[in-house]
Amino acid sequence: MPNAYHHIGETWKKHDKEHGTAQWDRLVAWRNGPSFVKVDKPLRLDRARALGYKAKQGVVVVRARVRRGGLRKQRFVQGRVPSKMGVNKITMRQNTQAIAEVRVSKHFPNLEVLNSYYVGEDGKHHYYEVILLDPYHPAIESDKDLGWITQGNARNRVLRGKTSAGQKHRGLRWTGKGSEHTRPSVRKSVIRKKTDRLKWKAKDQAKQTRL
Repeated sequence: MPNAYHHIGETWKKHDKEHGTAQWDRLVAWRNGPSFVKVDKPLRLDRARALGYKAKQGVVVVRARVRRGGLRKQRFVQGRVPSKMGVNKITMRQNTQAIAEVRVSKHFPNLEVLNSYYVGEDGKHHYYEVILLDPYHPAIESDKDLGWITQGNARNRVLRGKTSAGQKHRGLRWTGKGSEHTRPSVRKSVIRKKTDRLKWKAKDQAKQTRL
């Protein structure tokens, strides 16, 4: 039998986004407000609970606003105009959700990012709610589900692409053909490839000297 969170999720999927509705009024207020707003309760309770949110001390939810679209590259105004000037269709390596998480973590440096989820978009911005944890709060340290955030290897995890959105833009959502060089990371695979080439070159030189 579906529980209350299932009904909340189904209602969110079917909510009306037209002019004059509740979601429309929210977007108007969010656009006129600041980029980072600490909210009392998550808008999508089902999604927040699925990502680890708990209504207890040490858990903070912040709504973040990030602009949409690709990079704003300046177009040539005079002189020779190359055909490959690189102005349109230039996108960022990170997705907007990961960018929102990084900006929120820098805005609240004493908190750690647990996860985030989408709450809306308009013609100019994407909006996400980011779940933050206080790693020094006793309620978080004693929590059996969230206590791992207090360990040293969880420091600045959002800056290292350890969240769900970070793993997505790092290419860690896929396995098999086409993702051979994404684990443990693209940079590490390049370094490993260079070291292997040096080892093979050293072995070939050793064989030639023996001959």
